[in-house]
Amino acid sequence: MTEQELDEILTLRWPLVMRRVMADGSDAWLKGFVRSVARHGRRPGWRPSFKQEQIMRRLLAEIGRPPKPGRPPEPDFELIEE
Repeated sequence: MTEQELDEILTLRWPLVMRRVMADGSDAWLKGFVRSVARHGRRPGWRPSFKQEQIMRRLLAEIGRPPKPGRPPEPDFELIEE
């Protein structure tokens, strides 16, 4: 993973991954992982380990895609009660 690719992921795509993982009832380990990547990603010079990179790429492939054109974006909140 190049430095430019990591910067793009952390800046543009990781926030979407975080929102989806936190909202979809994922297990505690996965929630901790995405928070950890976001936290460590702010440190200058931080690079994910090989294993972290594999997990990040899998998450990005599964849930880190932006909405398809012509489709409204997913809401950032869920209405519980009116």
